[in-house]
Amino acid sequence: MDSLITAAGRALAGGDPLGALNRVALRDDPPALALRGIAMAQLGDFDKARALLRLAARAFGAKQAMARARCVVAEAEVALASRDLAWPSHKLDAARATLQSHGDLLNAAHARYLAVRRLLLVGHLDDAERALADLDPSPFPPALMAAHSLVVAGIAMRRLRTGIAREALAKAAANARLAAIPALMAEVEATARLLATPAARLVARGRERSLLLEDVQALFASDCLVVDACRHAVRHRNEVVSLATRPVLFTLARVLAEAWPGDVPRNTLIMRAFRARHPDETHRARLRVELGRLRTMLGTLAHVNATDLGFVLAPRKASEVAVLARPVEEKHGEVLAFLADGQSWSSSALALALGTSQRTVQRSLDAMAVAGTVHWVGRGRARRWMMPPLPGFTTTLLLPSPMPG
Repeated sequence: MDSLITAAGRALAGGDPLGALNRVALRDDPPALALRGIAMAQLGDFDKARALLRLAARAFGAKQAMARARCVVAEAEVALASRDLAWPSHKLDAARATLQSHGDLLNAAHARYLAVRRLLLVGHLDDAERALADLDPSPFPPALMAAHSLVVAGIAMRRLRTGIAREALAKAAANARLAAIPALMAEVEATARLLATPAARLVARGRERSLLLEDVQALFASDCLVVDACRHAVRHRNEVVSLATRPVLFTLARVLAEAWPGDVPRNTLIMRAFRARHPDETHRARLRVELGRLRTMLGTLAHVNATDLGFVLAPRKASEVAVLARPVEEKHGEVLAFLADGQSWSSSALALALGTSQRTVQRSLDAMAVAGTVHWVGRGRARRWMMPPLPGFTTTLLLPSPMPG
């Protein structure tokens, strides 16, 4: 490899894309195309970066399998940064296998981390943990060790293991400083800020207060019956009843929990759960049926008892009842939670991350665009949606994970 290519590679490794472009901007040989693609990615021009990396991969050809695989890994990283979650992951798996067979263990490990980060982004925590368990970061340079610690911290934060998350972030910060890559240090700092940002609101006995992630962890470990409006479940310590597919039952549970230890009038329950402005006997009959279903679902967690005025929630084991709600609740809150990271998302990537249809996401985006909450750039398949980060807005850490398949 000639001196200009070597110098450009070192500049990119040190986070200096302009220095790299000064050396290879006028060259069209495969190594120069690949380095130009990586430089454009570091500068934020993801479309140009992917085009250059594809050109480089084709130019290397089948006889230079390892160089071609490295281009595929770089393109996968650009796809992840641009939130193109529909990028074919089997290409990354094939590239990782090629690098492994040729002895390029460093780039093979980098490919594995990219796959794990994608799993983490779409909420497949079990798969991410299994993939991460096979990786030992100790032989790797500081940049890759920082990436490993960031993934560990991301999983721990979503599992509400804040102690493990803080320890991993401290390691990530130390390795990022050793690597001396500004973008990596900024990513570590942004992740660490999530631990100091309100993740939810606690509603109990008519009062509200903000909770950090470690406060949520303490709440789940306490002797409190929690109606979790972030993940649509009712929980007491390790016992969890999911109501994610039963919106009417969850609404009833939440209204009863917000009023605890008092009771809730029947008409209030009907208007909140069924959105009926003028309750009649048919609504009251339906309310009795739905409350019977809620009693069955809650099982050993709580009773739902009738009173002269309406109904009251009576926990069987817990001493307190509380509602865990998002910091800001809007109609399209789950979509906004992903856009609040400041990155640009396609509607297909949001649908994949949320586990819903692209058309449903598109309707939400269109409605928010009319309201001025979000804006878009590009056209057709290249359209990306974004919004500026909002202080105190919900994050994705407490959103429910998509169901498998």
